[in-house]
Amino acid sequence: MLTAGDGRYRDYGITLFRVILGVVFFMHGHLKFFGMGITGTTGFFTMLGVPLPGLMAWIIPILEMLGGLSLILGIFTPIGLALAADMTGAILFAKRGGGFFAPKGFELELTLLVGSLAIVLTGPGAFALRNVIKGRRAAGGN
Repeated sequence: MLTAGDGRYRDYGITLFRVILGVVFFMHGHLKFFGMGITGTTGFFTMLGVPLPGLMAWIIPILEMLGGLSLILGIFTPIGLALAADMTGAILFAKRGGGFFAPKGFELELTLLVGSLAIVLTGPGAFALRNVIKGRRAAGGN
């Protein structure tokens, strides 16, 4: 039986959270890159008042897709800092004045921001590709 607080299932929880967080980021980046396209994303960012919208239309979707993929796999989880900055920008530019609740509010972006920081602080958990890579390096060094 699952019991809270004993820590036995901590890594399962971190893994579940990290993977779903990564999927959400990846899908949002995919939508911007392939669904809206760079031209559509540039126009959207221009309308929102995002600085350097043409450049950001490339950077943000790539960050969200690569960052999401790294979270899913459990590698380079410090990318969560960049994802948190991305969500700070989304709150400031896209959700400004929209209140808290979706669809115009910033509840999703705040959740993604805090989730990204949580993964940076906890690490990817035991079930992460990072641990497999580290294990191989350690084994090769003996």
